[in-house]
Amino acid sequence: MTLSNQILDHLNVVKAERGARNDGPGLDAKVRAIKVYQQLRFRHTYADMLVSERYGPAAHFFLDELYGPSDFSRRDAEFARVVPTMVRLFPVEITETVAALAELHALSERLDTSMGRELQQTPVDAVGYVKAWQATGNSPARTRQIELTLDVAGALEELTRRSLLRNTLRLMRQPARAAGLAELQRFLERGFDTFKAMNGAREFIAVVGARERALAAALFGATIRDTGAPLRSGEVFELLP
Repeated sequence: MTLSNQILDHLNVVKAERGARNDGPGLDAKVRAIKVYQQLRFRHTYADMLVSERYGPAAHFFLDELYGPSDFSRRDAEFARVVPTMVRLFPVEITETVAALAELHALSERLDTSMGRELQQTPVDAVGYVKAWQATGNSPARTRQIELTLDVAGALEELTRRSLLRNTLRLMRQPARAAGLAELQRFLERGFDTFKAMNGAREFIAVVGARERALAAALFGATIRDTGAPLRSGEVFELLP
């Protein structure tokens, strides 16, 4: 399958998930509540990095671009129309990064929809989130979600080592805007410049990987006391109250 078809397939999954949420009574609101909570969770898990001079911009990039309740439906629809053009215009290294991002987008939307179906009430709290997470299950998909997040970060870090690609990306501004790819261009340039400014992202990527895996394990392993509080054991990252 070509990269163009891969990206389009992932975007079609995202579109289908949004359609399913509109068909289910109250499901769209529950998924949005899940996304709001996940953004708050990210702020909690990475509070130290968000205020770090070195890692803060990258942490905010992840928070803004990969987490939260922002509505990307219009952006995705515009993107889907110009994917073949994007594949022709951008270097293959950048296109492969976009393909990984599209897969992550599709997988996250599927998991969020599944959690929304299991969510018992809003607003979301720690207990409700744990129950929805565990009812959704699918540990392999969660593992893949973390892997893709790290893949995207790793790809951006690798691109920063290749100054020719950055120059090429800069030259793509006008053609990208003319082709309807201004939002993708903005994302790529912000990602590139953010990771370049870190002067090495390996530690950042390692911390994200360790914390996300630990959190996933804690969520799958948590039990709920009669009081409704999550029971945690060992060295895990707290869920927001």
